[in-house]
Amino acid sequence: MSAIDIFVEKSKALGKTIVLPEGQDARVVVAANRAMEDGIVGKVVVLGSEAEISAACKDAGITDRKFEQIDYLNAPEMEAYTQQLFEKRRAKDKPGKETTIDQIVKMMQSRIYYGAMMTSNGAADGLVAGSIAATADMLRAAFHCIGTAPGMKIASSCFVMDLVKPAPAGDNVLLFGDCGVNPNPNADQLVDIAAATANTYRSLMGKTPKVAFLSFSSYGSAKNEILDKIIEASAKFQEKIKAENLDIIADGELQADAAIVPSVAKAKAPQSPLEGAANVLIFPDLNAGNICYKLVQRLAGAGAYGPILQGLAKPLNDLSRGCSADDIYGVMAITSCQANK
Repeated sequence: MSAIDIFVEKSKALGKTIVLPEGQDARVVVAANRAMEDGIVGKVVVLGSEAEISAACKDAGITDRKFEQIDYLNAPEMEAYTQQLFEKRRAKDKPGKETTIDQIVKMMQSRIYYGAMMTSNGAADGLVAGSIAATADMLRAAFHCIGTAPGMKIASSCFVMDLVKPAPAGDNVLLFGDCGVNPNPNADQLVDIAAATANTYRSLMGKTPKVAFLSFSSYGSAKNEILDKIIEASAKFQEKIKAENLDIIADGELQADAAIVPSVAKAKAPQSPLEGAANVLIFPDLNAGNICYKLVQRLAGAGAYGPILQGLAKPLNDLSRGCSADDIYGVMAITSCQANK
């Protein structure tokens, strides 16, 4: 069973509501209808005017809509959502740079912002978009409308790596973070990334996260100032686990082979609690993470689902603009699982 099959089966039992803002896209309505036909969510809400939805359904060959539609520009909730967002933004304004209501009204003309406000208010459990919208637009809507989860200072991302061949410790699914958002996180930000990725792993897999902070050194086998933040982050994260009594196993700094190969772990890090069985890999920066996930995807043939946004108060996930309806369907299942806190 593939990773997506696992997430789909889990999602079916949750009955979550997912909003898809880009109703003008034929791929979106195909994914929405299929999700409802298969019962992977309780409800799908697609945003768009009747003309947009009709045109997309015609292009997709859909004659029987299974999803709900909201003409967001004329929705009765628009005024309340606009006022809420205005108050959210004003609360964060700096002197001399006050947000105006006209600016918020313009923001709310964006279907991504409207969907994000639906999610913030509980009218949807999560949002999936980006088949048309740029990643920057998705991130702005996430930060402005939803914000970070309690205890998180930053949002981040991970990739769900669906391996063709199991890792040496037997795992078919590994999570890589952060591969899409934070270019050069400091030690405290790496702690947030590790915590968020561990939460994502548990929500998707239902198992104990085993977190490795990766580097080119294992337990001080090399000395360099660029290792300092990794060592500090690992120590702080382990303190967090102990202080909050979290069901997470973590270690670092570790080389990748010592993190995921039990036989190598015995030689390089025999005292590691991970024992070479890490299922969550935390990279020191965006260069390392992005390069690594693409190499694993292209050379090892792994499925790479993401970037899955995390560390937010509610799940909001981005899509590649080259995505297929199947990709949207899969990310809907992931988003549903993330919403199951």
